[in-house]
Amino acid sequence: MAVGIFDSGLGGLTVLDAASRQLPDVPFVYYGDNANAPYGVRDADDIYELTTRGCARLFEAGCDLVILACNTASAAALRRMQEGWVPTDKRVLGVFVPLIEALTERQWGDNSPPREVAVEHVALFATPATVASRAFQRELAFRAIGVDVEAQACGGLVDAIEEGDLILAEVLVRGHVDALRRKMPRPQAAILGCTHYPLMLDIFQEALGPDVTVYSQAQLVAASLEDYLKRHPAMVGPGEESLFLTTGDTRKVSNNATQFLRRQITFLPA
Repeated sequence: MAVGIFDSGLGGLTVLDAASRQLPDVPFVYYGDNANAPYGVRDADDIYELTTRGCARLFEAGCDLVILACNTASAAALRRMQEGWVPTDKRVLGVFVPLIEALTERQWGDNSPPREVAVEHVALFATPATVASRAFQRELAFRAIGVDVEAQACGGLVDAIEEGDLILAEVLVRGHVDALRRKMPRPQAAILGCTHYPLMLDIFQEALGPDVTVYSQAQLVAASLEDYLKRHPAMVGPGEESLFLTTGDTRKVSNNATQFLRRQITFLPA
């Protein structure tokens, strides 16, 4: 009954942690492509090849449903995968949907025309590839009008988090927030458009100030996953064991994951 969680590195652990709390009886198989992180500086074809490889490994591990807990993969590869690669008995879902639902206060199946929403000025912090894809703006435009989105590509932040250099990561967060504010001085909401970024949530919130609502995907994705599995119980795969898989150095990745989640995490070779 396993569910797969895919990420380019450690960021998806934020989704895994929230999903495990929301669904304590579901075994999760986590795949971190740490050897090839970060994805945010790669081209779309490269991201597609790496993402399909990881999802295939999760299918092998007994997962019929895989969550792409990677905004870059969701932006650059998911649609192509769903149109021609995902087997008919499997599902691969991205992380944009719950975020758009929360921001627009409407369910994904609501196909009514776009309408005005409460938030008019939104800051998007994401990887360069996610920013370049404009996937978030495209999905938002299907459901909302009158929303000004200012995107800030957060170069170097994923690398710092992957290396466990939280001092550098904090410096980078504050620098990227300052750069965003020069373009949009008074955002009402901020989207952390990379699942690595919630590991720095407190720093983002402090830098943005208390008047900015910061949307972090982990809790939103976990709640959405619970609802999806209630509606599609057959998509819980046959796997029975929780696993952590990585393409990177298992010892280093395990140590960094343990530091982030504050519990012992042991990765195995993917």
